[in-house]
Amino acid sequence: MSSMIVEAVKRFWKDEEGLGTLEMIMIIAVLIAVVLIFRTEIVKVVKDLIATAGEKSQEVFE
Repeated sequence: MSSMIVEAVKRFWKDEEGLGTLEMIMIIAVLIAVVLIFRTEIVKVVKDLIATAGEKSQEVFE
């Protein structure tokens, strides 16, 4: 009986079906965590880029 359980656990451990999905979920979770941690810095950088782009576009039209 215990050998059957051990074999079932070994088969389950070696089964790689669905592993790609799990990896994608983990990558997305890490990216979301990074965005939440550095949210204020990301917003500041984006605002600075938009301001710089606006200034440069005004220079072109003057």
